[in-house]
Amino acid sequence: MKEIIWHGRGGQGAFTAARLLGEAYALKDDSYVLAFPSFGPERRGAPIRAFTKLDEKPIGNRSEIKKADYSIFLDDTLFSEQAFGELKENGKILLNTKKTYDDPRIIAIDGDSIAERYLGMPITNTILLGALSAVSGLVSSDEIAVAISQTMPQRIREKNIAAVNAAYEEAAL
Repeated sequence: MKEIIWHGRGGQGAFTAARLLGEAYALKDDSYVLAFPSFGPERRGAPIRAFTKLDEKPIGNRSEIKKADYSIFLDDTLFSEQAFGELKENGKILLNTKKTYDDPRIIAIDGDSIAERYLGMPITNTILLGALSAVSGLVSSDEIAVAISQTMPQRIREKNIAAVNAAYEEAAL
């Protein structure tokens, strides 16, 4: 089973990204998905977490993920050294930031710049999803595009697909 933790703030779309990843993975044969959020007081800007579990057999464990293959931060202010404690042995952190890191476990991407360029606002959920696709191989950018087309409102589909592709290209370098 592959397990992904999404860290964001209310309104940034962490749960939407968790669901989109699940929708994209579910396009494969023999695929099982579980995506769900975890948050405290429901307000814009409050820290939230979302989880995606992907497997080729039914998923019985519906609890929060303690150790992830990928931990994704839509907002770098939520990132701290504690993030390494939630990674599996070969886990990776995808971090939306302008900073650079020498740690091979951290994949830094300037998602805010890509979001501004393609979406006109700093919503980085689909950008980090595109980057995850490039570094993990769990789903393709084409599968994400199908998931976006099936779930997002028409007026934002093309922009988000373009943002996913741009992030994919940047993370694949």
